[in-house]
Parts: sequence; C-alpha cells; structure tokens
Amino acid sequence: MSSEEAAAPAKTGTDDDGMSWWYRWICKIAGVLGGVSCATMGVWNCVTVNPLNIAAGVWMVITALVLFLCEVPFCCQFIEFANAVAARADRLKPWQKALFYCGMALFPVFLSFSITTLFGNAIAFATGVLYGLASLGKKGDAVSYARLQHQKQGDEEKLSGTTAESVP
Repeated sequence: MSSEEAAAPAKTGTDDDGMSWWYRWICKIAGVLGGVSCATMGVWNCVTVNPLNIAAGVWMVITALVLFLCEVPFCCQFIEFANAVAARADRLKPWQKALFYCGMALFPVFLSFSITTLFGNAIAFATGVLYGLASLGKKGDAVSYARLQHQKQGDEEKLSGTTAESVP
C-alpha cells in the first residue's frame, strides 16, 4: 500500500450530497415513471375543447420532457443539449431538485383540477418528495443521540452549579 493510497479518503458509496447509490437509483426510476405518467396523462388531457385542460396537458408534457432530460438524458439523444442539461441538473442540490420537480408537478393541478392532472403529476411530485427527503440527510443512530443528550445534561449541570454530589 503506497502513501498515496493511504492518504486518499475512502469512498463509502456516497457523493458529496449524501445520497447513497441505491437511493439515487430510486430517485431516477421515480423520475422516469413520473415522466411517463406526465406524458401519457398530458396527451390524454389535451383531448378536449377546454383551453385550461389543453394548457395543463401541454405543461404536463413539458414536465415529462424536463424529467427525462434531467434524470435519463440518454432517452433524449435527438436533443443536442441533453447531456449539458443533465450535467447541470446533477450539480443541483437535492432540495433544489425537490422544489423544481414539485413546483412543475403542482402547476397543472392548480391550472385544471381533474383526475388526469392529479394522477399524471402524482409520481412527478413523489420524485420531488424523494429528493426533498434526500436533502434532510441521514438519520442519526440512537447511541450517538443518547451520548449527545447525556453530554448536554452534564453541561447544563455545570452551568447551574448543581451536581448530584452537592445536593443533600
């Protein structure tokens, strides 16, 4: 083992955003399924004479395209800038993706509230929720939490000047 290998930090399977590889894949799969549902229901929503339904359907198809561009750019090989958009989307923090995806999924529901807009955007919204949960970080273990609480209790006793030995 050389000194460079010893000095290099060990990679535990997570990147700088704290997401593990399997959670990242769950988010990508949810993004693909959300894109498929948005595209399908968006086209179905456009088959009407109501202009608000048509506008919501077009927005859902645009949401599907954005989800495909950000999550699986190899599905959009016919678009020249797909890899650039995907690279830029990968640099976003999970909370930024969560706000973006949830906002794009909620807009058609507010525009035209119907079953097709609800079901069509549900998985895209769930993708945003998954990214939002990723931005919260990992859950701590009970041992370190108990140790922190014990340390906090000891610090409070030192500040107040009362300890277990000084109380009669």
